Amino acid sequence: MLSRIEREKCQDPPGEMAVFIASDANTRKALDAEEDDDEEEVRDQWTRGLDFVLSLIGYAVGVSNLWRFPYLTLRNGGGAFLIPFFFFMTLAGIPLFYLEVCLGQFSGISSMFVWRMCPLFKGVGYGMVIVSGMACIYYNAVLSWVIYYLVNSFYSELPWAHCGNWWNTPTCVDSSGANSSLSSGDNNTFFNDNTSLPLLNGILDFHSLNSSSFSNDSLYHLWNSNFSVPFNESGLNASFLCNWNSSFCENTEDKVKTAAEEFWQYNVLRKTEGLEDLGGLQMHNAICLLVAWVLVCLCLIKGVKSLGKVVYVTALLPYALLTIFLIRGCMLPGAVDGIIFYVKPDFEKLKSFTVWIEACVQVFYSLGPAWGGLITMASFNKFHNNCLRDVMIASLADGLTSFYGGFVIFAVVGFMAKEANVTVTEVATQGPGLALVAYPEAISKLPIPQLWAVMFFFMLLLLGLDSQFGMFETVICGLIDAFPKQLRKKRIMLTFGLALISYCVSLPIATRGGIYVFTLLDWFVAAFCVMLTSLIECIIIGWLYGVDKFCDDIELMIGRRPGIYMKVCWTVVTPLVMLVAFIFTCAKYTLPVYDGYVFPTHANAIGFLISVIPLIPIPAGMAYVLFKEKGTFSERLYSSVQPSPEWGPGARRYKAMYEDHKEERKHRPYWLKTLFRRNKF
Repeated sequence: MLSRIEREKCQDPPGEMAVFIASDANTRKALDAEEDDDEEEVRDQWTRGLDFVLSLIGYAVGVSNLWRFPYLTLRNGGGAFLIPFFFFMTLAGIPLFYLEVCLGQFSGISSMFVWRMCPLFKGVGYGMVIVSGMACIYYNAVLSWVIYYLVNSFYSELPWAHCGNWWNTPTCVDSSGANSSLSSGDNNTFFNDNTSLPLLNGILDFHSLNSSSFSNDSLYHLWNSNFSVPFNESGLNASFLCNWNSSFCENTEDKVKTAAEEFWQYNVLRKTEGLEDLGGLQMHNAICLLVAWVLVCLCLIKGVKSLGKVVYVTALLPYALLTIFLIRGCMLPGAVDGIIFYVKPDFEKLKSFTVWIEACVQVFYSLGPAWGGLITMASFNKFHNNCLRDVMIASLADGLTSFYGGFVIFAVVGFMAKEANVTVTEVATQGPGLALVAYPEAISKLPIPQLWAVMFFFMLLLLGLDSQFGMFETVICGLIDAFPKQLRKKRIMLTFGLALISYCVSLPIATRGGIYVFTLLDWFVAAFCVMLTSLIECIIIGWLYGVDKFCDDIELMIGRRPGIYMKVCWTVVTPLVMLVAFIFTCAKYTLPVYDGYVFPTHANAIGFLISVIPLIPIPAGMAYVLFKEKGTFSERLYSSVQPSPEWGPGARRYKAMYEDHKEERKHRPYWLKTLFRRNKF
């Protein structure tokens, strides 16, 4: 007759069988442990394995896959950039991704307490929660802007498609074509001061302008009359205004801007001159920010149970929308030129060390290790879940989505370049400038632009929500695991309470000077701590806890040990890659600038202080643990790197058996020494 545990093991799916079969004594211990834990609160789990896979994909695939990766590919050798990108994904991205997923799934606890495996570095978990909480505050501002664009997409005429609105300035340029107030037969347009503007077939005749006979006052009347300057076939671009009368630009300290850019700067942001003047709270931004937080709360209201349902929409629908945009984009004139420009390899670029480092950094920030989200989401897995399969699917989905999204972006960028009669390089940009200025401008030129605008911004909203889910859930689960008896049954109140606090803290971003606050946070929050945390993770797993013991833990979960490749990556290759990337990032680090505004010294000092905050728990935790231990300093140091008594498998039925094997594994020779001894190196 099979025991209860042995029957359960026989029913496990192929490839997920536990490594060792319990003896009679171990079986009794495991059963006793289960009975003792019957009254304990059971941790939530994903309803289906696919829920977890889609959550990983949604967490990894975000807006940066669309507004940063294509630009980096263009700048760093086109299709040749894929070589260093997938090279570093193999050497650093996937090993780190797999490491964190295994940590979370084995322990069944959030990122805040998973470092019980090495108490000396318990502060790493607190740092992960802090950096995720800080990122949530400013990341939701991006969602609020997307929501505002989405709402404005339902107007009968897109507000960023033309000048003549209340927010437009005299330097606004409508590049969509000749204004309806002009007919092809007009040769001159007259103003109140009897000054005429020379036209040729409805197009501004730049060469006939005479600055002595055309005053700046007339120019002001020109723009207030909703006149738009079209691009003509000779490639005349919007900078003609300053070229024609440089005193105008000098006097107003303005540059010519497109209607889409002015909508972003003077309607969405309504920005002030700098961080010193935050201005008043902008109600439209404050309301959209509130809506963004409400959406996050509603999706996380029941934890992984509700999130597991939401991700079927937020993770899958963007791919359908991307495909629709790609098909429509390829039908535009100039799209093929943009795509060729995007993928055409320039192997000479690969000789630059900077290209390789940028590929490494992009892989790292795209997959999202060291934020705590991967550990937290994996902690809700069933103990025998095939996490290696899930990691490979999610990692490849992230990399391939970045590449696929580039076709979507550059099909439209090629169209814009052809319309403006400029090169693709001049049109290509990255960050919010691409998603909230360049792409909306291109959408305004399509038939039925409202439809495409709604689809585009809805897609951005879904991509942003997925990443926000992972970060905010990290904070929530960290607090619940810290105070399980007090907070586990009050999850809804905790979720809305944290969201309310985060909303209030993020309100400065909704002011007129909020874009400067956002830039400062975005620039500094994860500047140093995330890479450093990843390096520490590899040192803990590879050298302090021991990669052999970690492989034993993985074998207990999924029935097979990681190969020598993963061992070498975790212990040598990945930490070296992260160390080089960290040093290069520090050496090449530049201070933040936004739209020509240079942040003052005290603002940069605050920024550096912000970047250090997530790192403070690490030395503080080390000092606390060493002070708490007893004995000499070497004895304290030794005991502080040994797993705490609470460390072990999240599945309660393996607790007793795991304890029996601890002493045996403690005296096992380290794998690297064994390898060297075997090969007589």
